[in-house]
Amino acid sequence: MESNGIRYIDKPVVLEPVWKKIIVDPNLPESLSPLRDLSRNLWWVWNTEVGELFKYIDNEIWEECYYNPIVLLEQVSYKRLSQLVKDKDFVIRMKDAHIRLTQYLEERKNPAGPEIAYFSMEYGLHDSLKIFSGGLGILAGDYLKEASDSNVNLVAVGLLYRYGYFKQSLGINGEQIANYEAQQFSKIPVQPALDNNGEWISIEVKFPGRNIVAKVWQVNVGSIKLYLLDADRPENEEYDRSVTHHLYGGDNENRLKQEMLLGLGGIRALNKLGYKSDVYHCNEGHAAFIGIERIADFISNESLTYAEAREVVRVSTVFTTHTPVPAGHDSFHVDMFKHYMDNFPEKIGLSWDEFLMLGKANANEDHFNMSFLASNLSQGINGVSMLHGDVSKMVLKNLYPGFLEEELEIGYVTNGVHYSTWTAPEWKEIHKKYFGGDFPVSQLNFDAWKNIYNVPDSEIWDLRESLRLKSINLIKARFSDNWIKLHQHPNLVSEILGRLDPKALTIGFARRFATYKRGYLLFRNLDRLSKIVNNPDRPVQFIFAGKAHPADKAGQDLIKNIVEISKRSEFRGKILFIQNYDMSLAKTLLQGVDVWLNTPTRPLEASGTSGEKGVMNGTMHFSVLDGWWVEGYKKDAGWALPAERTFEYQDFQDELDAETIYNILEEEIVPSFYNRDKTGVPQKWVSYIKNTIAQVAPNFTTARMIRDYQDRYYNPQFERAGRVKADNFKMAKEMAAWKYKISKGWNSIEVKSVEISDGITNKMKIGQEYPVKVYLDLKGLSCSEIGLELVITENDNKENARIIETVELLAENCEGTVCCYRHNLHPNHPGTFNYGFRIYAKNKNLAHRQDFRYVRWI
Repeated sequence: MESNGIRYIDKPVVLEPVWKKIIVDPNLPESLSPLRDLSRNLWWVWNTEVGELFKYIDNEIWEECYYNPIVLLEQVSYKRLSQLVKDKDFVIRMKDAHIRLTQYLEERKNPAGPEIAYFSMEYGLHDSLKIFSGGLGILAGDYLKEASDSNVNLVAVGLLYRYGYFKQSLGINGEQIANYEAQQFSKIPVQPALDNNGEWISIEVKFPGRNIVAKVWQVNVGSIKLYLLDADRPENEEYDRSVTHHLYGGDNENRLKQEMLLGLGGIRALNKLGYKSDVYHCNEGHAAFIGIERIADFISNESLTYAEAREVVRVSTVFTTHTPVPAGHDSFHVDMFKHYMDNFPEKIGLSWDEFLMLGKANANEDHFNMSFLASNLSQGINGVSMLHGDVSKMVLKNLYPGFLEEELEIGYVTNGVHYSTWTAPEWKEIHKKYFGGDFPVSQLNFDAWKNIYNVPDSEIWDLRESLRLKSINLIKARFSDNWIKLHQHPNLVSEILGRLDPKALTIGFARRFATYKRGYLLFRNLDRLSKIVNNPDRPVQFIFAGKAHPADKAGQDLIKNIVEISKRSEFRGKILFIQNYDMSLAKTLLQGVDVWLNTPTRPLEASGTSGEKGVMNGTMHFSVLDGWWVEGYKKDAGWALPAERTFEYQDFQDELDAETIYNILEEEIVPSFYNRDKTGVPQKWVSYIKNTIAQVAPNFTTARMIRDYQDRYYNPQFERAGRVKADNFKMAKEMAAWKYKISKGWNSIEVKSVEISDGITNKMKIGQEYPVKVYLDLKGLSCSEIGLELVITENDNKENARIIETVELLAENCEGTVCCYRHNLHPNHPGTFNYGFRIYAKNKNLAHRQDFRYVRWI
């Protein structure tokens, strides 16, 4: 183009802007610099006085930023900071907190015991770090906090989600709305994980036709390092960047990508960081790929075979399952699985079909199951409560043909909660006053908790009254803000809040809204419920909260129904649903309500921990006998619905359970709460609180939980792993060779004859002796490595058969390859029984029988 004789280009080439990132730290005065350290270590979360310190800086900003100290320090005015510099009391409190943190970390520089690498899909540490959705994450977060307090040698790995789980709001009619807010990583307690050269560590995982790159971030949880992988990087394709956008978001293909990143990438991250952990803990099946990545490392770095490497990996891996139903375990169709993992079998010396069997119970299955993979590559397997340990045997039994359910080496460690995170500050003061000045360090001394009986009834009741008032006030504020945003009629809001009574018996129900949790149970008979809540002399109010998964229509409909009921005239201020259940709201409810209600369908509550948090605060538990409450329930320390089902038809069972709830409320709970002595104290109720704290609470802390993991899994497996790896993996090589030898000769073993006295095939008499002889041709195998046992059971139903006795037959009189196995049977109990003979491979170096699953019934 030409203008006044001057030529210029009409459409110049405009390059896209090149953006570079800078991080500007808050301009803290030098004298307040300890605040930066305090804000960047999540130790402050469970140290109440540090939280109070941040609150004092600016209470309004503190609440607006949802208790995020990093954002608080960014937003507080310089004028206010200048005032704090001159505030001698504040400076003293700040310095004291910083000294305590420094000393706390110094004391934990050299933790004892084996190093544990802990892998989890989510961690619930604080609301400001949105990498959790519910119970699994909260448990993992509590576990890290306790590992720090208990000075356990542990490092943790997870994923850093850009959007995390959703923030819940409700439409005007109670419909759930899922809102996703991106986290700004500069405003949360994460920092780049650096190598020895100061370079930001990244890892790569192979996807079809490309590699996905993830940066590694570090979170300080007291003395524990949590490393999080972040794939939302410009080096990746857009569809790969979204892998770490949403927790449990996207389709099944995205879930596979996430689990590959967590398992394969997590091990690679630890390798780059220089960790060589002793025991690897897979918290749920999501992280099961850690096993095959470690096998590949041992093959590559130590020149082991697949079989030898597997021996090392199994002995040093613990798998915790949290899922009580088969459908809840992640699995991927083999076609999609092959699309992503087809390069791995060759890497570890397996055929594709052999590789697939690591995630299958039967060859004809068309999905690869992550819990099966974790089980196949773990020596230690556990459920998360005593009952769930048994349920897990049922869920995983198809992996172990030839064994009865009760024989399976699947144990349990009942979940616990982190005392210092969940216990109200007011209770902590009472505990220190009466339990001893070193509490909660001494919390594993269960006798210390019995000192609650020395606390005057009036002191406990005054505390419970004040906590309820505090919770009701916070609930009113949160409810009012939310409903005003929905443009609800002011008169309706005013009526509801006006009827919410800080003196009334208050019952909480807050958790994930899945249908098996049966949040609908209370509403089976609305007329009867109305009479209970509207008793003028003994009013009752229910507070509900919880999220339904965005794909769970039934759960969302349940929330909508509760909101609709809460608006009915007879239930206004008596039934309340509070939106966006988070850790802050959970604390408010668990510390302030009088009763915590839990109504799962039996036996679908693997453990449950919300009620455990309640009992730390003297909140009475009222639940189906499922999960942790099977172990926790004590008479006069809570209430229980029976563990046994009366009806197979669920609707009938729901009807019965609802009637039982109404009866217990009317006949036991309400009278105990409202019957007062002349000073206004409900002595019976306070005695229940004391029993709960003395007899229930001490059994369900993460301190007890982590000790159980050490005693039952970490320490025994560390000791055995040392033997397996000693002398250049001598035992691993010997066991792999022995297993190969047995597998080659197993099918050749021949039963020559079975000699049984007539008394076994007909009637037997107590006190008589019945000789048994079985002749086996072992075809070159030794009788010292092939065992034979007589298994006696009762109950003809194979599914419910119960072992009465298992007797090993002694091998003797071997001639050539034929061995005679002998036993003299002496019946001790009358009845009708079943019996069978079972051949099994035996070796003193096997961890347990399922470590090598060669058994055959004859």
